[in-house]
Amino acid sequence: MTTSEKIDEKSAVAAVIEEWSKAISGKDAARVVSHLTDKVVQFTLAPPLQYKGKDAEDLQGWFNTWQGPIGGEARDVEINVGGDVAFTRGLVRMTGTKTDGEQVDLWFRQTLGLLRQAGSWKIAHVHTSVPFYMDGSFKGAFDLKP
Repeated sequence: MTTSEKIDEKSAVAAVIEEWSKAISGKDAARVVSHLTDKVVQFTLAPPLQYKGKDAEDLQGWFNTWQGPIGGEARDVEINVGGDVAFTRGLVRMTGTKTDGEQVDLWFRQTLGLLRQAGSWKIAHVHTSVPFYMDGSFKGAFDLKP
């Protein structure tokens, strides 16, 4: 792959992630899952430990716990592409208001694995996490900021 081709593929991957992120912000579950492979595996912030497949109903249920859009900001994003496989990593900020009035402002780590299928990039793996304090409390370190 030439340098120009790698730049084009990185741009294509970035565009998919941008559209996926906009769908999350807009709480459009059908559009979110349209960017996923059928066999996507997700290790998200919420239980269970792993989630396989795409289910717009579960996602829409979570979206329904938010008032208005879900804010998002990405920082320190790196995209790597090789053939029909790509992965990204970075820090993501999620903001917004839950239906119970709770204000959310959370930074977390995110890694995405993508596959090129029929000429299009699809997200095949999602991993989000926050570190936890190693002081014996095992509490999530939700107060960290980059």
